[in-house]
Amino acid sequence: MKIFAIGQNYSEHNKELNSTNPTEPVVFMKPDTALLKNNKPFFIPDFSNELHYETELIIKFNRIGKNIDAKFAHRYFSEIGLGVDFTARDVQRRLKAEGKPWEISKAFDYSAVIGDFMPISEFNDIQNIDFSLDINGKIVQQGNSKDMIFPVNELIAYVSRFFTIKIGDILFTGTPVGVGKVVINDRLQGFIGENKMFDFNVK
Repeated sequence: MKIFAIGQNYSEHNKELNSTNPTEPVVFMKPDTALLKNNKPFFIPDFSNELHYETELIIKFNRIGKNIDAKFAHRYFSEIGLGVDFTARDVQRRLKAEGKPWEISKAFDYSAVIGDFMPISEFNDIQNIDFSLDINGKIVQQGNSKDMIFPVNELIAYVSRFFTIKIGDILFTGTPVGVGKVVINDRLQGFIGENKMFDFNVK
């Protein structure tokens, strides 16, 4: 299975990282070894001193597809969930400054937290979904999919131009403003609306 991820898909998040809004989706990938499921603890890797959380709505594909038209993209998934794209920000910053690929800052082992999924039928509009992250009982990120620069169906159409989508593949759709550092003993709880989607500790 493949993990697709989208960067810079919320304007306010781009501002906090001093980035401009992209003119087309920013796509990167994570290997299946990046998955962290079932609320298992996340262990901060020894190669980073600035490990950031990025809470994101995620979708799970249930059909094979290639060159999907955006108006048909909704046919390729039936569930939406919540996850965390962990980023070694200090590593990413250094590699960007050197003009090098920054994949290792995003794709390292257990950097893609996957929470529970909900049927898409429970939502009136996929582009109007509230989600949030609590750390140690305090809300640190709040977002709504209406604020995406590129909506979900456009993301699917774009990604499928370059990659064949297969059953079980995952798409991280980007993070809103409010990213920040995690430290040992932090407890992260993610919500879609009032529904808790994940609950895990940092070690």
